[in-house]
This record gives sequence, C-alpha cells and structure tokens, in this order.
Amino acid sequence: MTVSSIFSEAGQALKFNRRRSILTTTSLAWGVACFVILYSYGEGFHLALRTAFLQVGSDLILVYGGQTSTQAGGERAGRRIRVERSDVDAIRETVPMVAAVSPEMMMGGMTVVRGYRSQTTMVRAVSVAYGRIRNETMETGRWLVPEDETGKQRVAVLGANSASKLFGEIPPEGEEISINGLRFTVIGVLKTKTQVANYNTPDNECAFIPFETASLYRDLKYPDDIVWMPVNPVFRDQALKQVRATLARMHNFSPNDERAVHSVVFNKYIRLVDTMGIALRLLLGFIGTLTLAIGGVGLANIMLVSVTQRTREIGMLKSIGATRRAILSQFLLEAVAIVTVGGVMGVAAGWAVTAVLGRLPLLGPLFHQTNGTGDIRLHISTFAVVTSTAMLESIGLIAGLLPAIKAARLDPIEALRYE
Repeated sequence: MTVSSIFSEAGQALKFNRRRSILTTTSLAWGVACFVILYSYGEGFHLALRTAFLQVGSDLILVYGGQTSTQAGGERAGRRIRVERSDVDAIRETVPMVAAVSPEMMMGGMTVVRGYRSQTTMVRAVSVAYGRIRNETMETGRWLVPEDETGKQRVAVLGANSASKLFGEIPPEGEEISINGLRFTVIGVLKTKTQVANYNTPDNECAFIPFETASLYRDLKYPDDIVWMPVNPVFRDQALKQVRATLARMHNFSPNDERAVHSVVFNKYIRLVDTMGIALRLLLGFIGTLTLAIGGVGLANIMLVSVTQRTREIGMLKSIGATRRAILSQFLLEAVAIVTVGGVMGVAAGWAVTAVLGRLPLLGPLFHQTNGTGDIRLHISTFAVVTSTAMLESIGLIAGLLPAIKAARLDPIEALRYE
C-alpha cells in the first residue's frame, strides 16, 4: 500500500464510522478544553494573589529597633537600640544601593472629625519617598511634596475607606478635617488597595501626614520604623548588609548582631504566594490530565472495537498485499487524526470560554473594589496549549498503538474466516 492509499483508507474508515468518530473527538476536545481552562484559572489566581501581596510595596524592607545580644565597642549586651530620625539621613547619604528611604511614625487611636462624622484612625507620619516605597497611587488629588514637609504643612492624604467614611460621596480634596483637635486640609485620596499583606493597619483605613508635621503630637527623634527599598532586587541582600553596617556604626553595635535591629524583607514572603500558586496549578493541571486520560481510555476502547469490527476488512487488505507496517500506520493515522481534531477543537473551546468570561471576581468584593484589580484574569497560556497538545498526541499514540499492533498481527486467513 502506498502512503496515499493509507491516508485514503484511514479517511474512509473515519467517515464510515462518523458518529463514533465525532463522539470520540468531542470527548477528547472536552478534556483539552478542561485542561486549558483549569490551568488558565490557576495562573490567573496566582497572578491576582501575587499582585495583591505586592500592594504593600514592590520591594519593601522594614527596619526597627531591637536589643543587642553581644558586646561591641565597649557596650554591654542587652542594650536597647532604637532607630532615630538621623539614621534616615545616614542611610540616604551613605548607602547608594538604597533607592528611597523614609521614617515612619504610626499614631494609632487618633480621632479624625469631619463635620458630624468622626472615626478613630491610624495616622502615619511619613516623608515624600514613602509613597514610592509603599506603591501609593492616587485616586484623586496629590501625594505629599517636599514643601509640605519642610513647611510643616497641615495637610493629609486619606486612604480610600477612611475618605469614604468621613465624606461619603463628597469630593474630599480641599476640605478640612481635624485630627485630635488640630485642623488639616485633605489634599488627596488613595486608590483602594487590594492589600493582603500589611503591617499594623491596612492603608485603606489610614491617614497620612508629613513627618515633620507630626511634631505637633510627639517627639520625632525616635520613629517607629524606617522603610526603604533597594535600587534593584538584585542588590537587595547587599543593600541590607550596608544598611545594617550604617546603623551599627551609628549606634555602636556589631553589624552581625541580628537582634540589635530587626529587618522585615517583605519580598521574601512572596515565595509563599508563589508556592501556593504553583501548587494550585499542579492540582488543576492534574485534574485536567485525568480528564484527558479518560478521553484516551475511550479512544483506546473505540479503536479496539474498530479492530474487532473490521477483522475481515484487515484480512482482505493483507490478502491483496498490505504489509503489517501499512496496517499499523493506518490505525495509528486514524487515532492521530481523531486526537488532532479533538485538540484543535478543545483549544478553540478553551479560548472561547476564557474570552467570554474574561475575568472572575476574587478579592474585589472583599475590598469593595470595582476596577477589577483583584480579579482573576483568564487568558490562554502558551504553556497550557503546548502541554495539552503534547499530552493529547501522546495519549493518542498510546491509545492507538495497541489496537494497531493487534490489527497488524492478524493472520489474513483467520481474519477472512472471522464472523
């Protein structure tokens, strides 16, 4: 048999058993579509969770005081270390690998009043660079500028929820509020943060004022912490060592004393989020693979039935000179044709479903957000298409190989006698 005749025989066989071929192809397409959609959901979930985690700051590092555990510079162990306002200037001037640094004073339990509305709010006193470090994006108005800090201006930026509680639907910009009895002018409102990682109070519930202005309430010598970010994630560890060395020099403790000052590197916790995302994708991929395998079992069963039903046909082909290789090629070709068409249909169906759905709600309802930032965005990934196609073709070859071998080994005389 020539190559063209093998293709012709395979095509005629599929056409003759049209209903069976359509049902088998549809089951395989369903398996591929399930795999593609499930993997797309897993990727979208991981991306949404990762984005929400990084809302706290794209590369945020938090430094706060501790207690020495070793003797250094003639000082005793067990000495309390408190970060100071002057440390911020030292870090800014001596550590070039730090892109931005800001002191932070967290004043909890502050009473914020606007008209007849009042609430107890966390007020954070910060510098201008804080907005860059913490990914603060404005919904309306502006963030703090250097003039606000140097002039000790009584201005405030409100978190989204804080602004909503105080002003409702009224635009807050230019309006006055009082913080513990002192009047401030609202200059901006932050966008709602789908923030799943934070320290202390979420930004949506806070008010932000210039650091120097906080001197109206307390001494600024000892901020609660220092926040900073490296110029590049590649230099994070090196920058962290240099910051610790600077603080050690300023406060006379050993740079290797981990307890003297504590550092919280938020980017390290992203590994937990990535691990969760990978685990979910593996689970959904495994479920999709099982669906594909079930389709493969159906294909193998159909091909075995086909061999049984076409025993006399196989005997006829062998009696007129068809070789084992030709018979094997014909049945493998039928199986590959079914899985290929099923794969194309499955990818098309998966693409159509993800395109229609677009995105699914995840964190948006939790944060009362309607702009879709916290939603799961569905899209077909190249990895899912390539993986599902490769698995499908492998399943097709395996499912078609055993029936094809059985057909190729049939004795032509016994096959012609088969009833």
